[in-house]
Amino acid sequence: MLSHLNHSPIDFHFTKNAKNFIVEEIPLYPFSGKGEHLILKIRKKELSTFDLLNIFSKKLNIKKSDIGYAGLKDKNALSIQYISINKKFIKNIESLDIENIKILDSTYHDNKIKIGHLKGNKFFIRIKKLNKINSNKIQNIIKIILDSGMPNYFGFQRFGNNGNNYDDGKALLQNKLKIRDKKLSKFLISAYQSHLFNNWLQKRIEISRIVNDFSLQDSIHALKIESKIIKDLKNQKHFFKILDGDVMQHYPHGKLFINDDIQNNIRFYNHQISPTGLLYGAKSILAKGLAGQIESEFVDNLLNREIGSRRFAWIFIDHLEFDYKEEIANGEFNFSLPKGSYATILLNLIANRELEIKDN
Repeated sequence: MLSHLNHSPIDFHFTKNAKNFIVEEIPLYPFSGKGEHLILKIRKKELSTFDLLNIFSKKLNIKKSDIGYAGLKDKNALSIQYISINKKFIKNIESLDIENIKILDSTYHDNKIKIGHLKGNKFFIRIKKLNKINSNKIQNIIKIILDSGMPNYFGFQRFGNNGNNYDDGKALLQNKLKIRDKKLSKFLISAYQSHLFNNWLQKRIEISRIVNDFSLQDSIHALKIESKIIKDLKNQKHFFKILDGDVMQHYPHGKLFINDDIQNNIRFYNHQISPTGLLYGAKSILAKGLAGQIESEFVDNLLNREIGSRRFAWIFIDHLEFDYKEEIANGEFNFSLPKGSYATILLNLIANRELEIKDN
């Protein structure tokens, strides 16, 4: 996984379970306290969001589609997330006794929670078998990440146990595979979009590395891009080079717009805007110019039936703390990420190696 970091790999041990990995949703908006929908704040242990929906569906004798949720949470974790249920379905809900699920709080709201109704997530991660020297390295890496941000790759969880569920997504689009479960079909197709996004992001980071590390002439030779453009890219302060025609977005949220102003690289450096990558579909906003030429290599017209969207290619982190417990050789991270961003990607970047993340 290419990134802007170039430190030597850091050795530590991470087992992904409810003791070492805790995630809590940050709602997009405050709940009003009144309305037709009961909002439940739920703590679940070693259950996926789909497991949670199945359990509540059976216990309350309602359809899974009657339950609102903002995003998917990992199975091998302690997760705190919000769900919504129309109050006509909630008789005796407070008395539910379900293993590994606890209702922490409840309120009401006017609307059902929908996918994406999420500001971000708070995380706690514990790593083990970390020595003092490597803990100091981590502190230095954190300073770099807080200053410059990080690439917004999709994490391994997106691609299933074998890491290749996007192949099933593509097979669905080719009508080579049939799946009755609409939610699963949609998930697999979106995994294929995510796979293309990751490949595009890797390509753009590769281009940025060449511009940063190579001489002018070597960059021109390697990238087949004219001299003036390479010079302009070399003058950009940020590692990740934004290109003419990139689709930018105000950060952390706001309107999309096409990059046609050389000063936008300063705004990006100052965390005010960020480039976006394509999750291709019929209604996607496409990049133009040089950015569009590169992006077109990662477009599959099989996805024309999908709506499509864009995703930040690069994110910035406001809160990232690290505490080293030398007596037990443990390190503890507390941080927040925007919605859709993966804590395991941050951990991989810090380790600067592909972690063998064990689920337990």
